[in-house]
Amino acid sequence: MLNFYSARVILITTLSFILLSGCAGVKTVSVSTNDYMTQRRGDILTTGEMSSAVGVALQVAGINNKECRNEPQHCRRQLADNIGLDDEQRMSALAELWLQEALSMDKKNNDSILAEDVLNAYLESARHAYAYLFLTPRSPNERALEDRQTQVRDYYNFAVQQAVTRAFNHRQRNLLNSMDAQGQFTIASKQWTIKGQLNEVRLAEHQRIPEKLIPASSLTFKGLRNQYRRDGIGAELVAVTAKRVVNKNSREEVFSETPFPAVTAVLRFPGHTLHEVLDTQDVELLGFDPYKRDSVRLAGTQVPLAANFTSGYGLWLARSGFARQSLLTLVGRGEVLEKPRVYLMQPYDPKRRIIIMLHGLASSPEAWINVANEVLGDETLRKNFQVWQVYYPTNAPLAFNQHAIRQTIQSTLKAFDPEGQNRASQDVVLIGHSMGGVLARLMVSESGDRFWDPIVKMYDLEGERKEKARKKLRNYVWFKPMPEVSRAVFIAAPHRGTPFAENRFSRWAAGIVKLPVSMLSRVTEIAQLLVDPSSANAAPLTRPLNSISNLSNQDPFVRLAANLPIAEQVPYHSIIGNDTPDRDLTLSTDGVVPYSSAHLEGAQSEKVIHSWHSVQETPEAIVEVRRILHQHLQDTNGISYVN
Repeated sequence: MLNFYSARVILITTLSFILLSGCAGVKTVSVSTNDYMTQRRGDILTTGEMSSAVGVALQVAGINNKECRNEPQHCRRQLADNIGLDDEQRMSALAELWLQEALSMDKKNNDSILAEDVLNAYLESARHAYAYLFLTPRSPNERALEDRQTQVRDYYNFAVQQAVTRAFNHRQRNLLNSMDAQGQFTIASKQWTIKGQLNEVRLAEHQRIPEKLIPASSLTFKGLRNQYRRDGIGAELVAVTAKRVVNKNSREEVFSETPFPAVTAVLRFPGHTLHEVLDTQDVELLGFDPYKRDSVRLAGTQVPLAANFTSGYGLWLARSGFARQSLLTLVGRGEVLEKPRVYLMQPYDPKRRIIIMLHGLASSPEAWINVANEVLGDETLRKNFQVWQVYYPTNAPLAFNQHAIRQTIQSTLKAFDPEGQNRASQDVVLIGHSMGGVLARLMVSESGDRFWDPIVKMYDLEGERKEKARKKLRNYVWFKPMPEVSRAVFIAAPHRGTPFAENRFSRWAAGIVKLPVSMLSRVTEIAQLLVDPSSANAAPLTRPLNSISNLSNQDPFVRLAANLPIAEQVPYHSIIGNDTPDRDLTLSTDGVVPYSSAHLEGAQSEKVIHSWHSVQETPEAIVEVRRILHQHLQDTNGISYVN
């Protein structure tokens, strides 16, 4: 009986334990990787739902999630007054809730919702994010590895982006009228007073205010392999000062700064304490050039400044129309390019050295789409260089173009630095592709009488006719190395011409090439001067004077130019394409230019890449260009950069 009783007790105890275990309040649940990341980092910007941090804050405050959605204003007030939350929890939750409110109003796009209310919601989000980042007990450095700080920084940046573009673009006309001599302006809304200044932003055409601000995050580009940016504080924007890259009113100028410079905007809320910042309705808008500044001081803390280095350049390319125009120009159609023009890829900086890129035949600055972007994407190169691109009429003879491009570059340098004392005016790097490489070589070479003597002999020049010819040709047959240039890179350059220019198609193309009217008159005048019909011995002009004929390996000019000495103080490099890897290197070609024409003795380096003629855009060529530019910095003691 005792044993039976004991067994019964044991059975009841065991069953009770099992039943109690089945009613446990906590259970183990497996979480997938995606769910884990959503729980940890999902928020109003990434998933459209509130973050888990806000959920915790609402629970601590005793606020129901549904109640918060239905009565957001009451919810925010309860959170703001709750003493159970610390400042970090309250500020971060309110920043996200205000952002939710702004996004919700934006999404509805309802006329009954005042634009002022949307602007206010974005500013409130930015204000509370600012308070969390800079005015709570822990510094940003102490929270450096926390997901929540990254989220709140994103709330601030996005809210600033939306608030600034809304306030600026909707009131652009009034800004210029309110701007004082120091470049400060005021934007007044129903609830806020925004005081701003863009003193550190240099705009093209001496403009004081952009026509529009575009969020960099809203721009994506086909054709660009990478988009380069820098994490930090602030809204990444593109300032628009013109609709087009080439404007009819500015064609007479020899250069233009980009009409789409990168700008980083920051909102600073006045006050030294959390209470002061939450109590103000004033805010300061500051605009910075992210190429010149990489950090900013807010509320006594130095923090990295966000930047986007690709969007402005991408917009410049997208609105240039170069691809179509360059082909039409070759045959004298469309908006004919009469003379070279220098395009600055960023506002001029006297402290950065200059890289000048020269495209090839029937091409344009679009030949350098990824080269320029990758150079600007390299932080060391970006801090030490600025990119200039030359757009020139590729239908013109080499002799004419080398003189015109030389003049254009030197006029541009003089416009910014009349005394030639800036760092930017020294140790310039020339990079040329194809015909641009031949032109680059001419600009670092000395002609002596190597062109003049054969002309005198061929056309039997003497006496008055010889003197007239000397005056007409002095800019084209006599030249010296550009003193500002201290390194050159030649890419797929036909220094000795190419037999490709002698095939049937090329000869036909050379026949339909039309020179600009202004240049045609000069060519005609020179031709008439050289060919003396009264002389029985004078040789006729047997080849058309244009760029395609110039690139032939039979052309007298290019054959003479092949032996010009390059300045001793200018190291040069060759990058050569090889589309026939099965051949011996000396017999290889890139499909247009043979190796024997692109190869130069004395080059400091030579890189041969398995590629067709457009080798400059290959990853291997871009890596080589970057290597050469880093070497240039080392050789010229230019690694350090001082703001």
